[in-house]
Amino acid sequence: MTDLNDTRQRDLALAPGTTAEQTARAAALLDELPGVSSMPGPEDGVLHIRYVLSAYTLAELEALLATHGIGLDQRVSQKLKRTVAHYADDVERDNLDLPEHNVKARDVYATLWTRHPHGDNDDTPDELRRYL
Repeated sequence: MTDLNDTRQRDLALAPGTTAEQTARAAALLDELPGVSSMPGPEDGVLHIRYVLSAYTLAELEALLATHGIGLDQRVSQKLKRTVAHYADDVERDNLDLPEHNVKARDVYATLWTRHPHGDNDDTPDELRRYL
């Protein structure tokens, strides 16, 4: 069972000139993957994609489309949207892998630090200190 926080939804713009049939083929290709659902958007060349982040990232899905000869929109605005989505996927995926913070270990070090003798730990005798 997937957590709703683990599911991402994105619109992916395909290359200009992509037909409705090509868009439907791209959606069918992505629908074959477990944890991914895709459908053509209202206009040709747009895919609505929903995927489980622990299984896939948008970059991985784009790479799959590219291996099957399905191009993406290369306009700067679309590249920027995809770059931000890739970054967000990577950060969120990294955060999903973070272990639970161990508070006890931190408390042990804090206790040791308070018991540690602080101050001047120089072993130089007083007469030599005054001389120098």
